[in-house]
Amino acid sequence: MSDSPAPVEIPLRAAATVMLVRDGSDGLEVFMLRRNPRSEFVPGQFVFPGGAVDPVDREDPGLEAVCVGLDDATASRRMNVDHGGLAFWVAAVRECFEEAGVLLARRGSDHISFDGPATADRFSGLRASVYDGELRLAQMCADESLVLDLDELRYVSHWVTPIGPTRRFDTRFFVAHAPDEQEPLHDGAETVESTWIRPADAFAQHAEDKFKMIFPTLVNLEPLRNVDTVDELLAWADNLGEIPQILPALRVNPDGTIATLMPDGDGYKEALANPPSPGSTP
Repeated sequence: MSDSPAPVEIPLRAAATVMLVRDGSDGLEVFMLRRNPRSEFVPGQFVFPGGAVDPVDREDPGLEAVCVGLDDATASRRMNVDHGGLAFWVAAVRECFEEAGVLLARRGSDHISFDGPATADRFSGLRASVYDGELRLAQMCADESLVLDLDELRYVSHWVTPIGPTRRFDTRFFVAHAPDEQEPLHDGAETVESTWIRPADAFAQHAEDKFKMIFPTLVNLEPLRNVDTVDELLAWADNLGEIPQILPALRVNPDGTIATLMPDGDGYKEALANPPSPGSTP
């Protein structure tokens, strides 16, 4: 009988991430946040706003009344799940509001504007209340006569954390045009810095170790290098077919470094069949 401990299964957590974009003076720009260097999860890395799908994103009975542009059946078909697909869109909107202060919502036919100190201050307080769990997003929308504008979000990518890390996520990536009259900003706790940046500049600074990004961020940022405007990017997103699930594999090299292998890469199948033990990777 083997004395080796049984393999530890790390559960997958559903998550949603939003690449907020705008037209800058020199081309397309994307909004990115730098995580707190003291964070246990990807400390000091630049990321897109996003996070785990919460139970309230699935179970709040008030959500259906404040969602427009998409229902759960249609969302679930796009996600290739039986039900509950709408929760990814809701989580994307909520996380974008909590982490970046941007609310993809409208009042009537107009996008919500934070123009004006009083409005900006009020929504800053609402942002904190939603983040702390004191206020449900659906209730905030009902109180403010808002609807979540899910048409603004384009689903573009599906990533699953490889086996090895002690936190694993089943993440859906979206792109969205940032509202003109809202200024995104980091929260000062989970994230300590924020910036609008051209994708090409992000890659150049990353190569110089000045703008650190994890592998999924780099790969999902790559398509944004090939377009010049928000309209071009949204047209690209609208023309995507079925979104495949991408599960990279990790390989521990002889020198102890970690290689991330994509499904079409050499050695992928072997690495997937022989994953590193959870906790043995950074």
